[in-house]
Amino acid sequence: MKKLDGKLLLTGFLAGVTAIFLVLAANAQPSFSSVFYAASALPVMIVGMRWGNMAAIVAIITAAIAGALAVSPLFAAAMAVFTLLPAGWISHLANLARPASEIGGPKHLMAWFPLSDIVMHLCALVCMGVIFLGMLIGYNADFVGNMIDALMQALAERDPTVVASLTNTSSIKSTMLLTLPIVQAGMWVIMLFTAYYVASRIVAASGASTRPREDIPSALRMNRNAPFIFLAGIVACFIGGVPALIGATVCGAFGAGFLLGGFGSIHLRTRGKEWRLPALILSYMATLMVFPAIFIIILGLIDTRRTVALTPPRTGGNSNDGNTPNT
Repeated sequence: MKKLDGKLLLTGFLAGVTAIFLVLAANAQPSFSSVFYAASALPVMIVGMRWGNMAAIVAIITAAIAGALAVSPLFAAAMAVFTLLPAGWISHLANLARPASEIGGPKHLMAWFPLSDIVMHLCALVCMGVIFLGMLIGYNADFVGNMIDALMQALAERDPTVVASLTNTSSIKSTMLLTLPIVQAGMWVIMLFTAYYVASRIVAASGASTRPREDIPSALRMNRNAPFIFLAGIVACFIGGVPALIGATVCGAFGAGFLLGGFGSIHLRTRGKEWRLPALILSYMATLMVFPAIFIIILGLIDTRRTVALTPPRTGGNSNDGNTPNT
């Protein structure tokens, strides 16, 4: 942890102010709300990876207090649990390192916290955030039913023929009850991982990154224990009630993690191939549909690993030289 001084506190304070402005911008611009909400994690991640835990803690506290004063304490709590705390924890994990000899590696190298474990932590944090948000808004079958009814009423005012063709709204309500947490959790994992990727590149470009720049296509996989959590989420979906909602959230978050791992595998497998670019474009476009995305998730489930980045001990400069053996 960096020495506690005025410059460090000011840096964290400014990061927190930036984060709360991005969140307020998300409320003011609903069309880009997801982008602004995810971007609010960037300042916390950047100061956490660049200046350490104390700067990230100051940023989180500043943003939470500002959110409570500007909107409400509940708003601040939701923002902290959903965005700020995951951002701070991920930046903390990214800075963790220990002697490689402790995990059976060379004595002269340092081992960094694996990217696969960072992604699994991110999935777990998003699960907790979505569950907390669901409790906060009272998410249940009645909540979804009222939302669908309001949507149907709005559609009826514009085009009554469309609503008349939808005779069985009960099936829509039951489907959306589990679909919404799956989509919410999955999209949030992807958005926060994108924020982490951007933040790590910004810190690396500043020349102050402590973590080595990893080969993402080979390192971006899910931990080998993650499939068991994903399976438990699938089983919970068939139980019904609150367990089904929790299971849907787990499926969405960890499914997104496996989707990221599947894309990492595709990037690695197509490396050096002449048809790499069109294959990647088609893969990303195909995920807009459900079934192609399932195949990429399955690829991520098949190809799990725990890759550890190794670098020489830091003696003053920023060394990004290293290798990434699988463990």
